[in-house]
Amino acid sequence: MAGTGDRGGGLHAIVRGLLTLCLSLALSFQPAFAQSLLRDAESEALFADLSRPLIVAAGLDPRNVQVVIINDANINAFVAGGQIVYLHSGLIAAADSAEEVQGVIAHELGHIVGGHIIRIGEGIKTATGITLVSLLLGVAAMAAGAGEAGAGIMAAGQHAATGKFLAFTRTQEAAADEAGASYLSRAGISGRGSLSFFKKLQNLEYRYGYTIDRDSFAYTHPMTGERIQFLIGRYHSDPAWNTPADPEMEARFRRVKAKLVGFVSDPKATLRSYPESDRSVPARYARAYAYHKSAYPEKAVAEVDALLEAQPDDPYFLELKGQVLLESGRPKDAIAPLREAVAETRNQPLIAAMLGHALISTEDPAHFDEARRVLKAAVARDNDNPFAWYQLGIVYDREGDQPRAALATAERYNLIDQPGLALVNAQQALNGLKTGTPDWLRAQDIVMVSRAAAENRKRRR
Repeated sequence: MAGTGDRGGGLHAIVRGLLTLCLSLALSFQPAFAQSLLRDAESEALFADLSRPLIVAAGLDPRNVQVVIINDANINAFVAGGQIVYLHSGLIAAADSAEEVQGVIAHELGHIVGGHIIRIGEGIKTATGITLVSLLLGVAAMAAGAGEAGAGIMAAGQHAATGKFLAFTRTQEAAADEAGASYLSRAGISGRGSLSFFKKLQNLEYRYGYTIDRDSFAYTHPMTGERIQFLIGRYHSDPAWNTPADPEMEARFRRVKAKLVGFVSDPKATLRSYPESDRSVPARYARAYAYHKSAYPEKAVAEVDALLEAQPDDPYFLELKGQVLLESGRPKDAIAPLREAVAETRNQPLIAAMLGHALISTEDPAHFDEARRVLKAAVARDNDNPFAWYQLGIVYDREGDQPRAALATAERYNLIDQPGLALVNAQQALNGLKTGTPDWLRAQDIVMVSRAAAENRKRRR
């Protein structure tokens, strides 16, 4: 937090620290936009199903709440405004069950329902007021010739401001713990997973020396031991405590965890965790990704084929086979499994985008019409996918439809926060599209939004 070096530097450090804390709440403070999102059809379906009963129990609409995965090895989860729960890939890898992840999601929903991101301004206002008062008193003392006393007043004020703000965040964390426990109860989900995950965090605290004997008030969260003591009483008396875990959900979680580990981890580490002697579905799933990352496509396909032998219509195994073939330079061979995966999932947009990519990558004009139709359907259902817009722009360009190629490119740049490039491409699209059509109106919207964003960015510079 704030340093206690020179007086001006100390004040600036407190302000910077408070602004950082304002960005997010939960196990640590990191903004989602500073990290890369992981999007996967199977994972998104699982976390939607895991979170739905908790979202309903929290009094929210499942259509408006998202659970998003961030590619980060740290064990962390947070909210950062809106109705989005961010989970780090490291948290999922560390979790041993779907119930553990549900416990984390329930806690984060407590932050959303409590409006903690919005209300954090109250804590900042109080802390800043203390800092400014101590600064004025310190300057007055110095002007009167009491330099050391003035410095002491300022340092004490900074310490008090920090303590006040940390007490505020700890209160919010305790409230989120209570709310999360109530959501688990209403949803009929045992708190076993929540307690189990808190004990994992406690073990990490012990490993790094953060014990309850230290000054726990120096942290933004209550110490995990304190939280466990509270939650044990809360969960053990809950009617849902002895409710068994959903075996189907747990099996799906083990699959998703394995594929996530295979995707983000070093292949050697993946193969140590999932050795070839392990013939389970999660192990084969993880190894397929590890072999693919290691440029052994034949081994990767062999693992996927073994999975498909047992479950030939599984859309996510078909998707993975198509991905391995496509990214290994065999786009024509990738088309059939990807088509089947799209059909089995009723046009899941992420899988459809990959099929469109495969069709375009054949460089066969006979596939362009299908690619355009598949990609248009994909962005219609999920218009927040820059990759799908990029592929759609390519197929429009190949077909000679430059205005719509420019519009698709503008959509992509708008999504990845490059307003200058979005503006240029949207203006180009306007010049070629028929006035008043839906595409022309959309290009006009992007022009207005991008111009405003670009101008704001210039002013900030």
